[in-house]
This record gives sequence, C-alpha cells and structure tokens, in this order.
Amino acid sequence: MTAMKSLLTKEQTDMEACSICPRNCRANRAEGKTGYCGVSSKILAARAALHYWEEPCISGREGSGTVFFSGCNLRCIYCQNFQIAKNETGREITVERLAEIFLELQEKGANNINLVTPSHYVPQIREAIQQAKNGGLSLPIVYNCGGYEGVEALQSLEGFVDIYLTDFKYMDVDLAQNYSKAGDYPQIAMAALKEMVRQQPRPVIEENGLMKRGVIVRHLLLPGAVKNAKAVVKYVYETYGNQVYLSLMSQYTPLAQVSGISPLNRKVTRREYERLIDYTLEMGVINAYIQEGETARESFIPEFDYEGL
Repeated sequence: MTAMKSLLTKEQTDMEACSICPRNCRANRAEGKTGYCGVSSKILAARAALHYWEEPCISGREGSGTVFFSGCNLRCIYCQNFQIAKNETGREITVERLAEIFLELQEKGANNINLVTPSHYVPQIREAIQQAKNGGLSLPIVYNCGGYEGVEALQSLEGFVDIYLTDFKYMDVDLAQNYSKAGDYPQIAMAALKEMVRQQPRPVIEENGLMKRGVIVRHLLLPGAVKNAKAVVKYVYETYGNQVYLSLMSQYTPLAQVSGISPLNRKVTRREYERLIDYTLEMGVINAYIQEGETARESFIPEFDYEGL
C-alpha cells in the first residue's frame, strides 16, 4: 500500500504542471487542462488487442498485446495514426481498468504488453503495471514510443519496462522542425536512447525468437529523406553496435493530410529503400529487421474501434 500511495503522489505532482515530456508545456493536466499532447490526466485509449504487425521478436505467432493510447507529444504532419495522435478518437479508462486490460491480454495469449504512444501517460502506466503485476501479470512490458522522451520520465520506468521499442525519426534538424515542430528532436532522442540502453544494455532473445529484454530502434524511411535515414543508422550503430536492434521500415503511406505537401505526398521508392539497406549492410550492422514486399498500404493501419477497452 505504501508503494501505491507513492506512485499516486508522484502522478499528481507530475500532472499539476506537466513536464513529463520534452515539450515541458506545464499544463495543469490534473485539473483537466490539456497539454501539447492534447490530453488531460485522464487516460484515453483507442484499442487493446493482439497485434501481429510488429517486429517478429515482438509479435511472434501469438501476437503482441497492444494498447493504443490517444494523444501524442509529436503529432507529425504525416502521422500514420493521426486519428488517435490528434485525439480525434479515444475512450476514457481508469488506471484500474488499464491494469485489467493487461491481464486480459495475457489471458488471450499475448507475448507481451505493448504500450503504443505512452509518453504522456507515464505515471498512470507505471501505476497500472504495478497493479497488474500484483494481480499476476508476468509478460514483458514493451514501451513503444516516438523517441521524443524525457530522461527523467524514462528513469521512473526502470524496473517496469523490459523492452524499449523506440522510433529515431530524425538526425536532420530541419526535417524535425518542419515535420514535427521539434527542432531539438535529434538531441532529445539521443539522450533518451542512452537512458534506454542503460536500463536494457543487452538484448535477450529466447529460443522461440521472442525478445524478453532489450532495445529496438525503429526508423521509418520518409520519401526524399535517405540522407537523414543513413545518419540515423550511422549514429545508432557507431554508438551502440549490436547492443540494439535496428528496424528499418519502408511502409510510409501518404495520407490525405499530406496530399499537397511534396515529397510527403508520395510513397518511398524501391530504390530509396534499397539505398538505405545497402548502406546499413556496408556499415556492418547484424541485428536489423527490414521489410519486404508492398507494405505502404492503409490496410496496415489498425482500426481504432475501442476493441478490448
């Protein structure tokens, strides 16, 4: 009971003048105000279900127990999940209900609990994980984020998160500012990744191919941005080598909101992706996932229909 009270007190403090993420917007989310992320302290989610489209070491055959949270501290103009990132959809759930959802996903045979866009709910998630563990949760916790994370918030997750599945979107400051209004993204992402690797310095893969602990760095190749992608690969590999897995994605899908914005209004070409993969192999990267075939389709974007909530 003492630990529970401590978590609740920290949650209230964090939410009264929110500084959980690097936006540091200081909104009083505890009183119902919304921060840059677009949400107050109330948890909003859009889906909780088995998900099969993550990296093989996360989804496996059984699927990843994925919870999609509403709101986002980046809200990139090309966002593939814009409905929930902009808080256009979401159902309110309590911390207690979130803990129950984790346990229900475990009962359904999930390989892990996968928290998608969780950054603005760190205190509530921490509490829900503790409650679920008290109720028998034994699955690895996956923190699936955009890479724009506060180091202090990540430190508060030590002992709660087993796998960091993080984006590293930009090394190019101009792209970061123009696409995500976050010119400081490269520095923030580097500091966040350093903390993630400190907590999980070595990947642990079971015989069945599933990851139990570790860090996976995702990069979604954007059209016309091969140079940026190469810079991300170079930094991550030269800094961490095989301590982390790279996941290089070609699935960028141009949606209606970028129809008039070049080059975001087109798909990534096969040649662009091949150039990135060739560079990655030349660097000597061993631990990497790549995509094959046609992945840039809206059918790969989940239905945010409140399943499992």
